[in-house]
Amino acid sequence: MAKTRGKAKDRRNAAEEASNRIFTVPNVISAIRLCLVPVFLVLLLHGYDLMATFLYALAAGTDWIDGQIARRTHTVSKLGQLLDPAVDRILMIAGVAGLFVVGRLPLWIILVVLLRDLLLLVGGALLIKAYRIRVAVVFPGKVATTLLFVGFAGLLLNWPLLGGLGVCDASWLPGFNADSVSWGIWFVYAGLVLALATTMYYVSVALAKVRAARREGEEG
Repeated sequence: MAKTRGKAKDRRNAAEEASNRIFTVPNVISAIRLCLVPVFLVLLLHGYDLMATFLYALAAGTDWIDGQIARRTHTVSKLGQLLDPAVDRILMIAGVAGLFVVGRLPLWIILVVLLRDLLLLVGGALLIKAYRIRVAVVFPGKVATTLLFVGFAGLLLNWPLLGGLGVCDASWLPGFNADSVSWGIWFVYAGLVLALATTMYYVSVALAKVRAARREGEEG
């Protein structure tokens, strides 16, 4: 009985191993999401806020679909493991860049988002190249991304506007000053806090894996 359970577990693990396939349904979905990015930017910069918000929400809202399909249909691929988070990062960067250009997001938020994403992209690539290490995305990280996407969509739509708290006069703290602002800014703040917390977790896990890989190399 134990041997049977062990074989079944081995088969499930083998089914979840990443393949070298390129043309899978999840990868096609990720590619479509990527193609929506320039269309979204063109619409936003030409004043079509509603259509730009719809496309951005569509691209961001389908983030979980490709991952679910890959796992449920056992079509996890090495390309998909790189493409899915990369599209998320590109979509995030496009969102903050577009909002900055139209004047709805302060520069410091953009810098925090861009520097975090740059750290994750470059750091992840270096880990894979140097140590063949990949740090898995954790659920709070997905929640942080979702909060940021919802907040950006609210700022893109720019309606309805809410009165600020009026606790300070700093123009770089929308929502905390007295100026009216989109409700989306509060989702952005929540997403930033959670994103920074998960980034510290990713860094700690990566450092632990690097130390383990080095010890194995020395012992080998």
